[in-house]
Parts: sequence; structure tokens; C-alpha cells
Amino acid sequence: MTTADTGNHTTFDPPVRSTGHMLRDRIAATPDRSAYSFPVTGSDDTDTWTTLTWGEVGQQAAEVAAGLISSGIQPEERVAIACTTRYEWAVADYGIVYAAAATVTVYPTTLGEDVRYILSDSDSRLLFVEDADQYTKIAEMRDELPNIRTVVVMDNGVPDDVDPDWVISMDELRRRGRERLRSHPGEIDARIDDTDLDDLATLIYTSGTTGRPKGVLLPHRVLVFEILAMAGTMRRTDPDNILTIDDKQFLWLPLSHVMGKLLLMMPVHLGFETAIDGRVDRIVSNLPVVRPTFMGSAPRIFEKAYNGIVTMMADDPGPLRIKERLFHWASGVGVKVFEADHGDGSTTASRWDRLQARLADRLVFSTVRERFGGRIRFFISGSAALNSDISRWFGATGMMILEAYGMTESGGGSCLGMPNAYRTGRIGRPLDGVELRIADDGEILFRCAGVMDGYHNNPEATAEALDSDGWMHTGDIGDIDADGFVRITDRKKELFKTSNGKYVAPAPIEAEFKGLCPVASNLVVIGEARPYVSALVALDEDALSAWAQRTGVEGDYAAVAADPRTRELVQGYIDELNASLNRWEQVKKFQILPRDLTVEQAELTPSLKLRRKPVAANFADQVEANYA
Repeated sequence: MTTADTGNHTTFDPPVRSTGHMLRDRIAATPDRSAYSFPVTGSDDTDTWTTLTWGEVGQQAAEVAAGLISSGIQPEERVAIACTTRYEWAVADYGIVYAAAATVTVYPTTLGEDVRYILSDSDSRLLFVEDADQYTKIAEMRDELPNIRTVVVMDNGVPDDVDPDWVISMDELRRRGRERLRSHPGEIDARIDDTDLDDLATLIYTSGTTGRPKGVLLPHRVLVFEILAMAGTMRRTDPDNILTIDDKQFLWLPLSHVMGKLLLMMPVHLGFETAIDGRVDRIVSNLPVVRPTFMGSAPRIFEKAYNGIVTMMADDPGPLRIKERLFHWASGVGVKVFEADHGDGSTTASRWDRLQARLADRLVFSTVRERFGGRIRFFISGSAALNSDISRWFGATGMMILEAYGMTESGGGSCLGMPNAYRTGRIGRPLDGVELRIADDGEILFRCAGVMDGYHNNPEATAEALDSDGWMHTGDIGDIDADGFVRITDRKKELFKTSNGKYVAPAPIEAEFKGLCPVASNLVVIGEARPYVSALVALDEDALSAWAQRTGVEGDYAAVAADPRTRELVQGYIDELNASLNRWEQVKKFQILPRDLTVEQAELTPSLKLRRKPVAANFADQVEANYA
């Protein structure tokens, strides 16, 4: 990969011209190696995992591609996917790549109005839906989607009463594809050969924490750049810890999110196997079965896993609570040594500390690693701020969390921490080929070949995000230390000023609290134009239930959340949080919510990022109670 700054533009001349070329090269190079494994759930709700080789995946992708062509799909025409994370999503996307069309991503939880907008604004011509339920959502708006020529039901569960000229199964699409492959040999190769870097690869609509989704135009150049930049940076920075063909990924992230899309394409370049299953409630139980070597995730999963382990240790039935004491001793000494080796130099570890840490690893952390499958080399965290204490703890266990930073507008990655170039609380250094600087107001700007072409049908937003010199304005506030490590301190638009004139950055406060309170799911900091900072506290149902059972608090979630003993518990952690904050940042009042925040209520994005306005609207009474 070569990049060169040429004033307002960055040239990029990679050895492959598109993701289609990349996929074809992979299948030719390693047709017999395992590519994907995925669960098939039986009638007794148990899973049997099926594995496919790259050759088998390539054949299925070619059938999908030829089926799309037989349906009239032309190069760069939009094909949408509305589906949870599963193997069929991957093979549909690879088929779209082979057909030289462009993937439009639709979260399956997206509300009907936004689905209608995305499909219309993108001018999608064909739509993959996961099942009959997703089809029903689309059928209700058929008259408003005249450009959708065909709907493909991916699990083959086509309802009986549908128009067969409009709705077909995935099996039928592939059958048509096989016929097309026989009658038009070489057609797929010709489509791939004619695809180049600046042709549109995908159109991703930002789920957004505010406002209507914006369609981000990502040509093949962006995805190819991101994949090669990540692999090249790893190889240059940490050759002993790079991802190779022998690794194994566990992929659960929403594939409609740019990080999921990137993690679909990384194995195409490197050849490793991906175990794919988007059922969030089965992540923890899947890990010992799948035994991956790495996994990408949103911070909430790490928070939930950590809090679950802490809660389990607190359930130690022994009178001396030896198990719990051993855990906290191991955590303390392990974190101290990890921070000495990966911190900012302010922490040191003696030979005695290191001896204890080795013992802690043998007695405690080796068992923790087995809960995650026993082979994790590192995790990758993105999409939101990760609590530094949780990051340190995972590092102490031998399962380092590498923080990644990027935007949909940059194909998912601009900075990435590395095992031997890691600093707690920072998101690593810029990837090779990425220029990054801090504007006068603290905003992070970057430019590279991995920047979007713009927002679809939205020149005003494009001009606001991309300046005339090619710098992408991220909307994030941060800094760079003397060694080039980048830190995000908050979102520019989320900074607020109290009525006393003090600025408050809510995200770091929220991330810190979630690391302190083992029963917390989310903290929402409030205070814009208010006399003081307050908060809404959402509790994690599993952790809350375990705590309630242990302490004798009875009732369902709402009843336990409203119990004075729960408030006393949370108050203690709020007090601990406040002790680390400036006076004007401290949470003076808080309300415990009667339920957890959800994606379905639009309070979280599908990548589990907080959406402040819907939360404030849905819990307006609780907000006002903080200022009564």
C-alpha cells in the first residue's frame, strides 16, 4: 500500500482494486481452509455449529451474485440488507460485492419511518430481509417503495400469501444464480474486473444519536485502505502479535455498523476463520464453545462481563469469603503490574509485585481466561468510550482490550492500540497512511484515502464535515500526547454548560461510573442550562437480580429498582464517583429508572451507544424530579 499527500488529495495505489478482487483472491488462495462457522439451533434450543470452507463460501457468494444479476441488478445499484448478524448476512454481502453492486445496511430494529427513508433515499432496488417478521414490516410500506423490485427472505421462511413476483426465498435466488452461472460463464469475473477503487461499495446510514440518518458513501477505496492500513500497521508495529490465517474471530457485532462491516472484510484479506452469531444473550456462552483468538465488541459487553464476574465473586458462600478475597487480591496486584508496563510511567512494580502477579495469574486469571474460551489474544473495543479501570483489569487477566477509533465516515478505523504500543485511556496511534491533527478548539481532524466520498443527497452536511483541504471534522474532542497516542475526551456536541457557566463533558463521567457500579447498565449525565449536574441511572437486570437475591430484596426489576436499599447501594457508588470529579461536575441528584435502556425504544443505537434526546424525552418526569 502506498499513500502520498498531494495538497488537498491523497493518492492511493493498492495491489487490489476492490473488495471483489480481494474476495476472489482469497478464495483462489485458500479454498479448503475454514472460513465461517455458525450455529444451527435445533428443536430443543441447542446449537450445532456448521463450518464452511472459503471455497464453499465463494460458490454461495457467486450464486447470490448471479441471482442478483438475473434480477436486473447493475453495477453500483443499491441492494439493501435488513437482518441481524448471521452467516446469511455475510454471504449476501459477498454476493453483492461479486455483482459489483453496493450494499445498503438497515438495522433490523430500525423504526418503520427510518426504514422507509433509508430505502427510498438510497434508491435501493432489491432488499434482503431476515425472516417473515422483517418481511411484514416491509410489506406494510410496499406502495411507498416502488423501486424495490424484489424482496429476498434469507431464512427461506416466505409467507404463504405473498406476491411470488415480488418475494422469493434465498434458496430461490441462489437457484436462479446457478442457472445464470451456467448460461453466462465468466460474467462474475467480468463484473469484478470492471470494478475500481472509486466505485461505490456500500452506503451506510448512521444510526445517529440525534436527527435523521445520514447516508455515508463509502467507495471500495475506503474499505481496501482500512483493511490494508490495519494489517500493515499491525505488521510494522507489533510483528509478534499480528493477526494471521491461524487466528479465529468471534463476530457478533451488528453488520449494519461500519465496525461489523470492517470485521467482515478483514478475514477476506487475512484468511482466518470467523464464528458468527449475533445473539447478544449468547455471547458469553458461545465463547467457550467457539474458542476464538480475538473479538471486536462495544464497551457494554466488557462492562457486563466484568460486572458479572465481580457479582459472582460476591456470591462466595464461605464464611471467610476466601474466593472473593483472592479475586480482589489478584485484581489489585495484576492491575498494578499491567499499569506499570502499559501506563503513562506514573506506576512502577517491584520484583515482589511481579512475583505476586504471576501467582495471581496461575490461581485466578487462568480460570477467567477459560470462561472466554482460553485462547483470547486480545479484544478490540470501539463505538464508545471504554472505562479505563475495566480496560486495566482485562489487561491484567492477559486479555488486553485494544481500543479502536474511527467513524462510519472513515470506514471504521483511524486509530488502533497495539499490544506492544498500548496506553491505558488512549485509543492508540493513527493507522499508517492517516494524518491526524487537533484543531484550535480541540476537535480531532484527520484525512486519508479512507475518508468517505460524502453524504448521499446531502451536500450541506458533506461541506460541514469535509473541508476544502480534505480534513474530516470528527466532532470529537481530544488530544495527542508526546508519543503520538490519541485520547478522546468527549463529543463536541455533547459538551454542555450549566447555568453557572461551567462546561461539563458527560461521556467520561458516564464511563467511569459504569466501571465503579457492578449493577449499573448506563448513567445519563444531565445539566445543560441547569444549576447543577444530575443523572439518570439504568440498572443491568442480570446483575441487579443477583444482588437482590443475595441481599434479600424481593420483586421484579421495577420493584427492586425502587427499593430504598437499591438506592443506598447506588448512592455509595455515586459518592465514590463524585470524589474523583471537580465540584461543578459532581452528580448532586439522581433517579433510578424503572427499566433498563433499550435499542427498541431508540434509547441506544444498535451498537449500544447512548442516544440522549430519546432518553430525556422518555424519562422527562425523572429528569424534572432531579430539579424539583
